[in-house]
This record gives sequence, C-alpha cells and structure tokens, in this order.
Amino acid sequence: MDVITSYIGILGVLLLGIMSPGPSFVLVARTSVAVSRTAGFTTAIGMGVGGAGFAIIALLGLQAVLLSVPVLYMALKILGGMYLIYLAIVIWRGAKQSIDNVCKNSASSYKSFKLGLITQLSNPKTAIFYGSVFAALLPPNLPISTILVLAPTIFFLETGWYSLVAFVLSSTAPRKTYLNLKIVLDRLASGIIGTLGLKLIHDARSA
Repeated sequence: MDVITSYIGILGVLLLGIMSPGPSFVLVARTSVAVSRTAGFTTAIGMGVGGAGFAIIALLGLQAVLLSVPVLYMALKILGGMYLIYLAIVIWRGAKQSIDNVCKNSASSYKSFKLGLITQLSNPKTAIFYGSVFAALLPPNLPISTILVLAPTIFFLETGWYSLVAFVLSSTAPRKTYLNLKIVLDRLASGIIGTLGLKLIHDARSA
C-alpha cells in the first residue's frame, strides 16, 4: 500500500512540474503552430524520451553524483544554457521567414524529435527535480518492479502533456493567430527561451 500511495503522490507532483511553463512548453507550442501538428507530436515524444532518461538517472542515484561534483553539474548547466541561447538565436533569425520556409526546414519528424530530446536534456536540473521527488516520496527498499514502471510512466506523462499542447495549439484558431503575428510571437518565444538559457548559465556560475 505504501508503494501505491507513493506512486500516486509522485505522479501528481511530477505532472504539476511537467505542466509548469518552460523552454519545453514554448518549443512544443511554437513547433505545433509554425510547422504542423505532426511535428508537435514528434517533438513531444522527444520530450518524453528525455524525461524518462532523467528519471532513470535519478532512480539510479546519479543525480547524487551531479550534486556531489559541483564542477560537472555546473558544466552541464552551462552547456544546456548555451544550447537554449543558440536555439533562441535560430528562432529569432527565422522570425521573418515565410511559414512555407519554416515548414520546409523543419519538416523531418526526426528533426522534430531530436529538437525535443535535446531541449529536454539541456536542463540537468530536471534530473535533480526527479531525484528530490523520488527521495521524498518513495519508500526505502524500493521493489525493482516500481523502478521499471516509473520510467515509462514518466515518458507517458511528458509525452501526453506535450501532445495535448501540440493538439490544442495546432488547431485552426491558434494557427491563424500565429500566422498573423508570426514575427512578434517568434521573437517572444526566442526571448523566453534565451532568457531561460541565460538564467541556467547564471545559476551555474552562482552556485
């Protein structure tokens, strides 16, 4: 019973964390309206795979290594921040491109998946978040079956949430709004992602 209660509690906390706005949300939202619903879905799958990967890292206790080796954790945050800044620059530069060019450059499902995966993995704080939740809510002597269930569950939580975002925002009304305000919305997305990248680097240097 303790395991089931812990499992339900973990799902609730993680879902709230997954739903909180961040670079992943911005990226899936923009991809869905700027490219296609399919591209949004494949980006969501990339997010899910990245989230499951971080969950496995946390379950294996590797997040403790990140915390105990500050230089490694700092380096990963700086690299993640640099990637987000690079992504922000790409979006900013593409703001004036026609929607046809954007779709042509991002049409590959593999590209969308890779973009989602790398963006998810760009923030090592996610592994720390998962590790903190697991440490707080999982009982000691955790059965291996629970470990085997948690990673795919997190994959479905991440993928499900971002697929819902992709589905809603790729519908006719949001897409029409995006087309009318493409430059403004692209540069707003660029600014949000770039700011989050700078914050990640600042947090790393301040640690």
